[in-house]
Amino acid sequence: MSNKDNNKPSSKVNRRAFLGKLALGSTALAATPVLGTLLSTKKETQNEQIMNTIKRVRALGFQWETQDPFLFCVHHEDNYPKGNDDMGPDKSLLSGRNIGNDFHIKDGWRMYHGERIPGFPGHPHRGFETLTVVRKGMVDHADSAGGAGRYGNGDLQWMTAGKGLMHSEMFPLIEKDKENPLELFQIWLNLPKRSKMATPDYKMFWSEDVPTFKKNNVLVEVLSGSLFDKNAPQPPKDSWAHNPNNHVGVYNFHFDADAELTLPKTQPGINRTLYFYQGNAINIAGKNVPSYHAVDVESNHDVIIKNGASESKVLVLQGRPINEPVVQHGPFVMNSRQEIQEAFADYQRDRFGGWPWDRYDQVHDRNKGRFARYTDGREENKG
Repeated sequence: MSNKDNNKPSSKVNRRAFLGKLALGSTALAATPVLGTLLSTKKETQNEQIMNTIKRVRALGFQWETQDPFLFCVHHEDNYPKGNDDMGPDKSLLSGRNIGNDFHIKDGWRMYHGERIPGFPGHPHRGFETLTVVRKGMVDHADSAGGAGRYGNGDLQWMTAGKGLMHSEMFPLIEKDKENPLELFQIWLNLPKRSKMATPDYKMFWSEDVPTFKKNNVLVEVLSGSLFDKNAPQPPKDSWAHNPNNHVGVYNFHFDADAELTLPKTQPGINRTLYFYQGNAINIAGKNVPSYHAVDVESNHDVIIKNGASESKVLVLQGRPINEPVVQHGPFVMNSRQEIQEAFADYQRDRFGGWPWDRYDQVHDRNKGRFARYTDGREENKG
């Protein structure tokens, strides 16, 4: 038997094995385009989701850019030290601070326009609203119409400046034996032309009345508007947010690690922005978003938010645009340059009714709890 003959049996086996491998290979080769198509389709679906939902991603600065009907948003975080007898910082203010205009963080905190107490002494507004959401610490309010209050630790003040109001926003350092951390958002919401000269008003949304609940390991706060069948308190009557058809919403989400939440769609044509202001990693509508960035999204799409391995926080601002001209000069927001000039003239004439307080950096008694005194004489005390 020759070597050739001896090789025949193994040749048959090899051929059989080869044919088997070829059959498997053919199956695998046949399956590859199908698998590739599935992967490609999945990728295209993800890309379409991102393209259809996300309009723009941008980095955040000190003053956050917003969409109509909002004018801007600022996130304040200051780790204030212990307070002194005047409820100012129990630290020297003599070096390294531009007192009266101190916006540079030194030692973890700022004085802003305050000289003895941090905050914003009496200043005017006309033509828009301020929403002040205090996460930690206290704010003392006083205004030219006689209104006053102290609020914080989850409270929200909604102030309609309307035809003109002076107010002060001071940050009293009430605690003398421990630090006084402060965190708040101030959001400016525009008024439509018909309401720009409305009678000034303000309203407190006390933390006890703000819907706060857990959903899928996410702490949800409905600060304005409606979400997940929960309704925030009603805004002042002249506010653009007073009409539910304008879908004005302010929501704050605190995500546990790896938590996921779907922000449900609303009507088309509503401007909606998500601000990722704390955390390391988050995915919004299929896109990984860097920390301290904002994402404008389409309102008629559900938005899936997937958090990373550490806690994260997201603020949402949404609303139907007013779609009117906006002319802003400092604290006045009107529809024309002439109206801005009139605002300055009115303010210079009588300071929008004068200032009924002894000082422009008005603070209330250290032992006073949370309260609100309105211009109609009503007073609420929350302790």
